[in-house]
Amino acid sequence: MPCVLVVDDDPMICMAVESCLHRPGFDIILAAQAEAAVQALEAGHFDLMLLNVFIPRIDGFETIRFRRHIGSMAIIAMFGRLSAQPQTASEFLRMTLELGATLCLRRPFTPAALLSAVNTSLSVRATPAGVSN
Repeated sequence: MPCVLVVDDDPMICMAVESCLHRPGFDIILAAQAEAAVQALEAGHFDLMLLNVFIPRIDGFETIRFRRHIGSMAIIAMFGRLSAQPQTASEFLRMTLELGATLCLRRPFTPAALLSAVNTSLSVRATPAGVSN
């Protein structure tokens, strides 16, 4: 089964993702900080990274830049509410995809939306696909 690295400082999100993806048989590794994620990336092979783009110390944008060092691993950028201005939100999403995210997933999300985003990302790997809700 695919191995998924979940990078999020919110323990509730980590537990929810782990619960949703463990049932279909994914191997899950959790990292609460970007530094732990980088260590995990250096130590093992992952098919997918679910990444909160607003984590402390090193933001998700910086972590997405590690993509050039991790081959064809798919990345789902997770984020909460964006600016109330649609233009700012649109620019943010565009920039996230340009930096290498395969998909963007807005929080909160349903288990079905998460599983769909994971399956889509794994099937297209490094091809930007857009925003999932």
